[in-house]
Formats: sequence, structure tokens, C-alpha cells
Amino acid sequence: MAKQKQIILTGDRPTGPLHLGHYAGSLRARVELQDKYKTYILIADLQALTDNAKNPKKVRESVVEVALDYLSVGIDPKKSTIMIQSLIPELSELMMYYLNIVTVARLNRNPTVKEEMKQKGFGANVPAGFFVYPVSQAADITAFGANLVPVGEEQLPMLEQTKEIVRVFNRIYKPVLVEPEALVPKNKFERRLPGIDGKAKMSKSLGNAIYLKDTPKEVEKKVMQMYTDPGHIHKEQAGKVEGNTVFAYLDVFDTDKKAVAELKKQYRKGGLGDVELKRRLINVLEEFLGPIRKRRKEYAKDPKKVMDILTNGSKQGKKTASKTVENVREAMYLDY
Repeated sequence: MAKQKQIILTGDRPTGPLHLGHYAGSLRARVELQDKYKTYILIADLQALTDNAKNPKKVRESVVEVALDYLSVGIDPKKSTIMIQSLIPELSELMMYYLNIVTVARLNRNPTVKEEMKQKGFGANVPAGFFVYPVSQAADITAFGANLVPVGEEQLPMLEQTKEIVRVFNRIYKPVLVEPEALVPKNKFERRLPGIDGKAKMSKSLGNAIYLKDTPKEVEKKVMQMYTDPGHIHKEQAGKVEGNTVFAYLDVFDTDKKAVAELKKQYRKGGLGDVELKRRLINVLEEFLGPIRKRRKEYAKDPKKVMDILTNGSKQGKKTASKTVENVREAMYLDY
């Protein structure tokens, strides 16, 4: 008998189109992983509403934007099951069961959630849905029996909370849930791409992102604004490569690694201007984004086809999640 493929669950909150940080951090890996694993990709609209409850239209429109980005970078609906979270009510049901075995104190200790609450400036007015979204993620992961979850290092505390929930549930009731493991990128450049302002993270909310759908003019404008080395004022001066955003992008997207190494050497020595460096990056990004932009426009011409892909994927996902819920109900003596 053929060995059954391991299962991967990954996804995004639909709060806008995806950017180069998403590609470097997860999308590129997903395209490769879909050939090796049974892949479920969740567009988590319910989780997006936890801090966008007053702007549901934005979330709804972003679902299609995210789907277009998925398809344009090479995620294949024949290989990956792409789903919409709200179309699978079993996920919310599982979350309700798990909430009873997670304490408020434990949620308060989750460093990822604490950092995100701080970034969003909630103060004492944290939406309850946002506060418990690690439990929602646990429901998503376990519903599909995921063995592996691709995550960056900053997301490891979220996965650890899922693992704890699985252990507690299996101990109290019955061992019916699969405990997932983290799949952390080996390449450091896949872990986090800085924003164009040099900040550690590229983010929609920080306004420092280059989007996959950006036009050539938008890309050029953003690259020319990029943070380099503030001490490198004149071309003849020696410059710093470390912390230089332009080089961080060239490391990820320039396929000529030998040329990049030479540029670094020249920049450190002096004699290489920032504008010249940025021009190279503009050409590199256009070569990368051009085909993606073209495919995106083609998919965008038929929004019904895109939505059909999402609804069909959600139906497939619902079947799998329903089986998990049946096992959970039986374990909890709720199989009336």
C-alpha cells in the first residue's frame, strides 16, 4: 500500500492583499510543499473579524484578494484545498469545546498574542474573539488532522498552545486528536522580510509593504524609498550591508547570488551608490512580479471561477472537519 501523505494546514487572515513578506515567509514554501503533502489552506475570515468586526466589507473583499494572490503565485487548487473559514461551522464548534479546557491565565501568557495586542493598541479593550484566537487556530489545525504546520519562529507559541490543547483533550476524553509539529523554514531569509522602512516586519498595518499586485510604478516608488545605510551618504563611502533593506530583498529575490556577493563586497569597500543598488532591485522585482501580476489579472477576469474554487475547497474541508467533530463528540459523550 502507498504511504499516506502527511497533512499540512496553513493560511492567512484576509485583511487585504498579500505582499512580498507573505511570499518570502510562506507562499513560496506552500507552492513547493503542495507537491509533497496533502495541503489545506484556510482563508481565516472569522479570525480577521476579531479586530475588523466594524468593517466586514473589507474582510469579504479581502477573501477574493487573498485567493487571487494564492492562485497567481502558483498554489494549485488541484493540489491544495483552499477554504473559507466561515463556510466550515465545525471549526467554531471545536473552538467552543476547546475553550473549556483552556484558562484565561494561559491565554494571557501567550507572547504572540500579547505582542499583537500591544501593536494594535487595544489597551484594556481587547475583543474577546481576538483574545481567544489561539484556540480558534487550534480548532483549525486539529479539524483537518494536520501533522505539520508551517510557522515562523514568532508563531511557535501559538502552535505550542495547540499542542497543549490536544494533549489535555486526549488525556481527559479520548486520544482522537492529532498533535501537530512545527515546520520552521530552514532558510533564514524565508522567515521574515523587513518592511521598506527597515522595520523588522513588513506589514499592511504599518504601510511598509510591497504587494504582489503592485504596478511597476508602485514598486519603483517603494524601492526608491527603501531604508539602506543612513551613514552611506556619498557613493565613495564604505557602506553597511547588515541591516540594509535593499540587500535583504536581493538576498531573497535575486537569482544571481554571485553578483549579489560582489555587490556586497563593493558596497562595503565604497564606490557603489544606493540609487544604482535600488535600480538593480527594481529590475529584479519586476522580473519576479511581472508573471505573477499577469496571472492575477487573468484570474481576476472570472471572479465566479475563483469563488467556485473557494466554495468547492470549503466543501471538501467540511467533510474532513465533520469527521473530526464526530470523533470529538463521541469522546465527550455528546453523540446523541
